[in-house]
Amino acid sequence: MSEIKNRSEILFLYDIQNANPNGDPNDENKPRIDEETGINIVTDVRLKRTIRDYLHEVKEKEIFVREIEKEDGTIQDAKTRAKDFGKNKKEIANSVLSSCIDVRLFGATIPLEKKKKKEGREEQEDSEEAVGTEIEGKGNSITFTGPVQFKMGKSLHSVKMIHIKGTGAFASGEKSTKKTFREEDILPYSLIAFYGIINENAAKHTLLKNDDVKLLKEAIWNGTKGLISRSKFGQMPRLLLVVNYKQPDFFIGDLDNLITLKSKDNMRSEQLRKPEDYQIDISQLIDQINKHKDKIENIEYTVDERMSFIRDEKEIKLDMLDMFKKISL
Repeated sequence: MSEIKNRSEILFLYDIQNANPNGDPNDENKPRIDEETGINIVTDVRLKRTIRDYLHEVKEKEIFVREIEKEDGTIQDAKTRAKDFGKNKKEIANSVLSSCIDVRLFGATIPLEKKKKKEGREEQEDSEEAVGTEIEGKGNSITFTGPVQFKMGKSLHSVKMIHIKGTGAFASGEKSTKKTFREEDILPYSLIAFYGIINENAAKHTLLKNDDVKLLKEAIWNGTKGLISRSKFGQMPRLLLVVNYKQPDFFIGDLDNLITLKSKDNMRSEQLRKPEDYQIDISQLIDQINKHKDKIENIEYTVDERMSFIRDEKEIKLDMLDMFKKISL
């Protein structure tokens, strides 16, 4: 059984400086920007990849969704990956849930191979349900709905994209005297908000554990801070807020839409470059928390000391607020 009995909501803010937080492969890998509003968009898949990489590479946890190279140099597909965990549907489902933290968190659709009958007709794998959980999906697949889901991330301000050109280290050809050129598109600055939910009902089917949720919070914060490849370096976590409720099936909702960015010194949104250039107005968020405080167990948070918050135009510290509990990650 799952250890998660009640719902939780997640609000995560991080920023990026002079980099590309999430390139669009259908648009020359440029940062994703809403053309009408200038808002920077980041997919939930990008955040989940950050979390998975941290859990696997740093915490040495097994994850189902990862790139595995076979002996012939090709990449393992999902059906082959499923075979790493068993021979039939029941065995695979049980083994994946017990082994893979990312499936317990985010769920998965696991395709299975079909057996062949002697007369040539296809026969489905054993469809018996896994012990302690429910297998969705008919025949040749297993589907677990993930209890942890995120909306698309969005910047709290409009951004401006910059196109950069530079030279490479190598010649453009074997006998060429000229070096290759490189081009890329970056954002000088973007403060991005992600909103998510931990659904206690879906947690029953993936057997989500309290320790899994603890690692999720650590991975959101430290995984983002640890993105130090050339294309991702420059990202920093700024605020992680987790609202834990006393009862199932209730949540405030859309926490990311209850905060606003207020720039200082009449700066335009495109001119922002660092946390000291703005404050985060949490007035609506606190109003909603106070309205539903009888349903809230506590509010966990960790925050970068450079962040500044206001309520009703007055600066406020999070540790001054009722039910707010600072955590270390």
